[in-house]
Amino acid sequence: MSLRSFMDDIAPKFEKGGKLEWLYPAYEAIDTALYTPGKVTGGAAHVRDGLDLKRIMMTVWFCAWIPALAGSYVLGANANEAMQAAGITAVEGWRGIFLNGLISFNPNNVFDCLIHGLAYFLPLYVVVFAAGIAFEIWFASVRGHEVNEGFFVTSILFTLTLPPSIPLWMAAVGIIFGVVIGKEVFGGTGKNFLNPALTGRAFLYFAYPASMSGDAVWLAVDGVTQATPLGNAAVGLEYGVEWSQAFIGAIPGSIGETSTLAILVAAIILCLTRIASYRVMLGTLVGMAATATLFNLIPSTNPMFTMSWSWHLVLGGFAFGAVFMATDPVSAAMTNTGRWLYGILIGFMCVLIRVVNPAFPEGMMLAILFGNLFAPLIDHFVVQSNIKRRMARG
Repeated sequence: MSLRSFMDDIAPKFEKGGKLEWLYPAYEAIDTALYTPGKVTGGAAHVRDGLDLKRIMMTVWFCAWIPALAGSYVLGANANEAMQAAGITAVEGWRGIFLNGLISFNPNNVFDCLIHGLAYFLPLYVVVFAAGIAFEIWFASVRGHEVNEGFFVTSILFTLTLPPSIPLWMAAVGIIFGVVIGKEVFGGTGKNFLNPALTGRAFLYFAYPASMSGDAVWLAVDGVTQATPLGNAAVGLEYGVEWSQAFIGAIPGSIGETSTLAILVAAIILCLTRIASYRVMLGTLVGMAATATLFNLIPSTNPMFTMSWSWHLVLGGFAFGAVFMATDPVSAAMTNTGRWLYGILIGFMCVLIRVVNPAFPEGMMLAILFGNLFAPLIDHFVVQSNIKRRMARG
């Protein structure tokens, strides 16, 4: 019996009147993840292109694996290098059961580095996905609607914004907060005005700051600390890396945010497939570059005033946020002109937060959430401007 036939045979049990009717959202989520949805939009007034929501989300999910794999490799390489320098030859805890004896923790071995990094990323992702999808299915069951594929994207993006050393239970709490408070309380996907992944990360940042920032959370090695280049810059220290190293991703940081090169590859795919808006991405870059250049011209004892736009691009979560978070089709601006303004606002706010408030050197997370709040207002004024211009033409 084929998988398609099996799913069709058990479908009546989950449909209305079946014994497992209350589990229909879970069945529907699995079925549409494996196959094209049985019901698609048919009205001409609603059809924009040939993509359905599942294909859009699956494309973004696939692209997110590019920085995920690059970040996992970098994480493993940095960990192996730190272990070698400290004379550590084995990993403690439950991860050691799987890693000790499988790899030699050689920082020059691609396999060793990738497996070591994945040993931190994959458990985080599994826990985040399981905790988040449980609440997605719960809300879907209560409301009687289908589970939306958007959570596939939310779960991996949220995981990629986390430091590798964060406790698993904390990651679960964060994604539950993001799903419930950032999305479901407003009615679910399509009705949320904040990015759910960033909402969950913001909650963790302010609720558990010791596990989300500082020098001890970026390396997957107990007892070994290492500051991020952006953290060094905020206190007036040398970055510690060359620009090319930061661009490739050979720096400590959140799992998916380190390699600007990998993020750029994903951005090209998303733009070519028209999944993400290039206007938002370029607008964010323009806003960041203009603001950073302006601060460079202002004399100040604050070391962040001298950071060029090219360094802002490769440090912290700017690139990842501009490509994957700011372009969220639900919480971003909808009009073409609005997307440019929305992106510029995010780029401006990111640099403003980084430079003016050195105690919070990252900035991109709050900048995007700030942009989310203003996106409807930006679209409103753009639409009103278009209406007035057309009325003036008669």
